[in-house]
Amino acid sequence: MPKFIFSNVIGSFVFDEKHKLLDEVLFKEIGQYNDKKAYEDKLIKKYGNLAIPEGNDLCNILMLFKDKKYFAQLYKGNIELTRQSIRDSVSTDLLIIQTISCMEESDRAINLLAKRLREWYYLYSPEISHKIESHEKFASEITKKTKKELLKELNVDEKDVMGAELKDKDVSAMLLLASQINNLYNLKKGYEDYLTDLEKEACPNFMEVAGATIAAKLLAHAGSLKRLVEMPSSTIQILGAEKALFRHMKNKKRNLPPKHGILHEHQLIQKSKEGMHGKAARALADKLSIAVKIDY
Repeated sequence: MPKFIFSNVIGSFVFDEKHKLLDEVLFKEIGQYNDKKAYEDKLIKKYGNLAIPEGNDLCNILMLFKDKKYFAQLYKGNIELTRQSIRDSVSTDLLIIQTISCMEESDRAINLLAKRLREWYYLYSPEISHKIESHEKFASEITKKTKKELLKELNVDEKDVMGAELKDKDVSAMLLLASQINNLYNLKKGYEDYLTDLEKEACPNFMEVAGATIAAKLLAHAGSLKRLVEMPSSTIQILGAEKALFRHMKNKKRNLPPKHGILHEHQLIQKSKEGMHGKAARALADKLSIAVKIDY
């Protein structure tokens, strides 16, 4: 009397209580596996109630598929199913994580190269380097204008300049680095627009509350949108402050618990009084927890 029904990538099968094969419906293509319930329902209608095998019953049934009749097709089907699962696993939230990671690495590269550019240009004109504080503006200005033009704009007398008179090839070497830094800034701006578009698609409410950059950082820290949804608001509040939390857990008397992690960059916390940072972060994390659940 039929007892078990079992499906895999090659078809749906019915077995008796002694694990002997009674009936089978073989799939012609891997896509039919996704609709296996329809084939199983037909077999259940034909044979009555059938159980899904577990434990020893499942082990004995699986041994059948080592047979030459099934094994090659089973192996090929599982490889294709794995490939399809990998393709399907690429979601928008993973693209967000890669984008924000690239932006953070670009920031580190820009800061490192901008510092080198300033030290290098300092030999040529320290006055200009002192007068222009923004790295982005500094790199842009020195590539667009000559030293004389910049000194005039900054109201610096050429007689008071302490920089050396370098050859054209030496100045060109510095300006080449400045132009590459400008390219990195443009690259980062392009990714900012791309990141906003991705978040509008995947988590619009979460982005509106947190802001595009903070939302992406929280998502990257959690690992995926699903994991972020499963976190309580108290965990979202201290994401990015794990080291401080562990220090507190190790020595509670010496180290206070962290009030916030990545959220400290949010304007709500930045604009609040220092004594209110903890309450502001708690309220913000609570709203973020609601927003991300709505999006998911």
